[in-house]
Amino acid sequence: MPERTQESTKASTQAYWDTRHRRHDELASGGHIGLDRAGNEIFYALRLGSLLRLIGDTSSPGDPLFVLDAGCGKGHFARALARCGHRVDAFDASPAAVAHCREEGGGPRYAVRELAQWDSAWLYDAVVSVDVLFHILDDAVWAASLANLASLVRLTGRLLVTDEDPPARVPRGDYILHRSAAEYRAVVEPLGLRYSGFTPYGFRENRVGFHLFTRTS
Repeated sequence: MPERTQESTKASTQAYWDTRHRRHDELASGGHIGLDRAGNEIFYALRLGSLLRLIGDTSSPGDPLFVLDAGCGKGHFARALARCGHRVDAFDASPAAVAHCREEGGGPRYAVRELAQWDSAWLYDAVVSVDVLFHILDDAVWAASLANLASLVRLTGRLLVTDEDPPARVPRGDYILHRSAAEYRAVVEPLGLRYSGFTPYGFRENRVGFHLFTRTS
């Protein structure tokens, strides 16, 4: 993709999300804008339940798990993970979303950053990115973002990223490109993480779920 077109696509996507976060409440902006408030409450609860099971419950007050919420939106999952006793860093590319997160507080440390740009002085027990990567259309940006998230996982730690599980890529609309598990594995497994499978949300007709990787080396 030519650089000008790539930058134009990036700017358009960022503008879309910043506008969406400004216009919709904390659930609809990062959930399903076609659902009412009750529907999104259920949608978030189901995803959070799966997320907590996959992260595990080995955290304790004296030894919390260090979790990164990458592309946190308005911080619903970041705050929930903090309430469960985890130490949470969270970031999003949308200044509007991060401003809302900081107003809400709740424990996590927030920053404005893109997926490929986040760096840290420490590695994480779990790196989580919920409903973010399939909104990245450019393959080079997507691969760089995914590789960066994988690099932040400590030994035996887990990377949880969400997408559908199609046999081949499936574009939908202007801001969605679903990629196969094989594409995720091609980026992540050479970095020392083992693929542990796909856990679907199980919410109505939604086909998205968690792809789980565990660092083994």
